[in-house]
Amino acid sequence: PAVAAAMRIGAVLSALQPALPLLLGLSLGCSLSLLRASWSHSAAEERCLAPGRPAPPARGTPPEAAEGRPGPGHEDFRPRIVPYYRDPNKPYKKVLRTRYIQTELGFHERLFVAVLTSKATLNTLAVAVNKTVAHHFPRLLYFTGLRSAKVPHGMVLVAHGDERPIWLMYETMNYIHEHFGSDYDWFYIMQDDTYAQAEQVKALVTHLSINQDVYLGRAEEFIGGDEQARYCHGGFGYLLSRSLLLKLHPHLDSCRNEILSVRPDEWLGRCIIDFLGITCVSQLQGQHYHTYELAKNTEPEKEEEEEFQAALAVHPVSDMTLMYRLHKQFSRIQLDRVYQEIQDLQMQIRNLTALTPAGEAGVTWPVGINAPFLPKSRFEVISWDYFTEQHLFSCPDGSPKCELSGASKADVSEIIESAVEQLNRRYQPLLRFSKQQLLNGYRRFDPTRGMEYTLDLLLEAATQKGHSHVLAKRVSLVRPLSKVEIIPMPYVTEATRVQLVLPLTVQDLDFVANFLDMFAMNTLDTHDNALLTLLFIYHPYDAQRVGQVDVFAGVKAMLGELEKRYAEVKIPWISVKTEVPSQVKLMDIVSKKHPVDTLFFLASVWTEINMEFLNRCRMNTISNWQVFFPVHFQEFNPTLVYRGEQTASSNTDFLRDGHFDRHSFAEACFYNSDYMAARTKLAADILDRDEVLESMEVFDVFLHYSGLHLFRAVEPGLVQKYTLRSCNPRLSEELYHRCVLSNLEGLASRSHLAMALFEQEQANST
Repeated sequence: PAVAAAMRIGAVLSALQPALPLLLGLSLGCSLSLLRASWSHSAAEERCLAPGRPAPPARGTPPEAAEGRPGPGHEDFRPRIVPYYRDPNKPYKKVLRTRYIQTELGFHERLFVAVLTSKATLNTLAVAVNKTVAHHFPRLLYFTGLRSAKVPHGMVLVAHGDERPIWLMYETMNYIHEHFGSDYDWFYIMQDDTYAQAEQVKALVTHLSINQDVYLGRAEEFIGGDEQARYCHGGFGYLLSRSLLLKLHPHLDSCRNEILSVRPDEWLGRCIIDFLGITCVSQLQGQHYHTYELAKNTEPEKEEEEEFQAALAVHPVSDMTLMYRLHKQFSRIQLDRVYQEIQDLQMQIRNLTALTPAGEAGVTWPVGINAPFLPKSRFEVISWDYFTEQHLFSCPDGSPKCELSGASKADVSEIIESAVEQLNRRYQPLLRFSKQQLLNGYRRFDPTRGMEYTLDLLLEAATQKGHSHVLAKRVSLVRPLSKVEIIPMPYVTEATRVQLVLPLTVQDLDFVANFLDMFAMNTLDTHDNALLTLLFIYHPYDAQRVGQVDVFAGVKAMLGELEKRYAEVKIPWISVKTEVPSQVKLMDIVSKKHPVDTLFFLASVWTEINMEFLNRCRMNTISNWQVFFPVHFQEFNPTLVYRGEQTASSNTDFLRDGHFDRHSFAEACFYNSDYMAARTKLAADILDRDEVLESMEVFDVFLHYSGLHLFRAVEPGLVQKYTLRSCNPRLSEELYHRCVLSNLEGLASRSHLAMALFEQEQANST
């Protein structure tokens, strides 16, 4: 019996052995939880007191915490849910959200710059400031008393109507507070005879706290005034915080009436000291405001003092030429600093990489630049483009060879020059290279690092003794991606109404029912803000017989059924008689019947409308800025792709058996005002030659006769079923050729076509 019991216990233990870690973990967890709960209970135990008497606070606990309120430094930041309640007796008011999230969160722009100028120096020193540093500041305005008859191009000027210096300063401070006081954190005031290092000023404000009243600049003593009080010298610029400006504004009128001064910077400094008690400082929060005073006949190129190189502002600048020379010198100093920082970082990367498992083999070239993209399949391989000094062998239009010109030619010339310069820098003074010929050139764009080049150069190498030799050398270069910038775009909204325009011919009748069903399901049922207008394009022969037989009678009946089903919807249609359905002529008719602010979506009968694409149409189309020409996804011929097999219909096969049809420009999103402006320029160019319109599409009108951005991108939301489109031979040769290419490339992929030919050859051989 003992042996049997032991065997049973052993069997039970062997069965429970896999679960032993789980049981031990649960036991340990429960024990620790009970132990922690007992500690918490003992710590929170209250003392027994008489009824009605509050418990005394624990030692070290502030009275506020004892009463249930958080004490100083012990704020309770735990969130709490506030239940929504709306009084049924009060009318409902729609909550209006702000246009930008930064407005709702109370964010401000960083820096605003004001330049004080005059009528005499507006076209000289002010222009020099605008050409050197203005584009480095996010917002810069020029303030003057009287303006000249012609304002220089690219400058935003504010004229106050009085050249008195104190009045100019008073009006400028009022203007800044009124128009920009709630939008910016820092305000930098400078004169037009001041050269300021814009990048250094921007770096300065990023290291200062916006919660303090800041009056920062070159501190100067008042003449005959208090030794402790200082004002900021206006010639070297000064920085004001937003909080100081808000506090100063109510006292500006009193300062204008009570403070007498000749210099505007002294007047402003006295105003700040008298009413706010804040004096100018040259150092704050560990940041120094370095300045440099130029002597007469100074040569900026020869200034090597550390004080000059560290200066944020230089004064006085007597003429435009000196301003440009200063800008050149400081740019060179900044560039040398950047190159030195790059070398230091590269050295650190080499030292650290040697300690990694990969060792020195893990160092990429160039050091600090991302490694080249490694494709995971043959479909991800980035191809190289071959070029010479005269020709490019990978052309945008698909031709095998084209002349190298424009930006591409400048790019090739610059990269060859840079290659020879780098070789000379490496081998001088032993060898001196000069280019004779570019034998071969290759380039490709790697999105992870930039443009890569491989050059085979025929070079002449000359030694110090005068001997020369011709040799071929291969060099590799990289033009890395620089700092990514966000391009400012005008504000757009998804609430804009979209007006769909659908041209229909007799050949399109078989596809109208599916288009209307998709339109009703995705826009009318969802109450999307979209309308539809149909264009019935009659052939002259059909137009004569419309009284007896209307070829579009079935479509008109479908529209009537839709209007009955959706009582609030009206679908207008327009009849057009023409042999050549020119896209431009059709849009001319539609454009005249709609307001100028209408957002058009020019659709085709094979388009399946959905809300996702309509929102992208709204967001990608910007009035007086950008038009949108989506590239739809065209499915292949299922007969060739599946060859009798079942068609894939799962979501995982979305956008698989097809291609983006880059030859089609049938779909377009644009505003009526933009189309009318471009159409007016086109009419002035062609005069009365209306036959030219037959060779153009709406895309050509915007491309050649508008200054708008043409946004052409693939659109996965526009999926079209396969159909063999009829190409009108009466259209221009280019449009007809596009239509034929679209049909041919839409048959199937090359692998599918090859398989179909292979099966056909096998069938013929048997």
